[in-house]
Amino acid sequence: MSMLLPVTGARAADVTVRTRPRRDEVRARVLDAAREVFAERGFAGASTDLVAAAAGFTKGAVYSNFGSKDELFLALMAAEAAARVTAVEQALAATTDLPGALAAVGAQLSRPDTAWQLLYLEFWQRAVRDPAVRTAFVASRRELRARVAEVVERFLADHPVQTGWDAGRLTVVILALTHGLALESLPDPGAVPDDVLPRVLADLVDRAP
Repeated sequence: MSMLLPVTGARAADVTVRTRPRRDEVRARVLDAAREVFAERGFAGASTDLVAAAAGFTKGAVYSNFGSKDELFLALMAAEAAARVTAVEQALAATTDLPGALAAVGAQLSRPDTAWQLLYLEFWQRAVRDPAVRTAFVASRRELRARVAEVVERFLADHPVQTGWDAGRLTVVILALTHGLALESLPDPGAVPDDVLPRVLADLVDRAP
């Protein structure tokens, strides 16, 4: 009669080494590596080989989660945007008055990430010039605007304000202001005072009489 013996010692270590990370862990590690590689080399200079090496995987692991470098970047862009929206939601949840809420939003959105802003501009140019890339890029931006519009709509509902702006239009203005101010800050970091964005938002959203 054969007996099953427990796996111990070197054999146990070998089994541990061979344990494969879960798919979601692989995806998270690839995204973390992509963030570093893209920031260091730019979109054009980065490659899936470099991302895979930085994540500690083969290139196959990258392509099992993302169909192309474009798809990988769009996923990274979605993750970055989601993190920023979550930070804004948390900041708004911690305030009870309109000035405090606008200041909180301004503080979260007025902190430009130079490396990420340059990457966004690089991919934006690619999307504008390449119709195939533009389709996916536009879908990603629409998804972001929808998410931000939900936050704006809740904000307008929770604060006693009147405004001629609906959530969708106000969202476009907020995103445009954020990008525009970030662009102005790229070559000259001190050009945009910290209070510019919240002051503009305060002018757009007035207290109800």
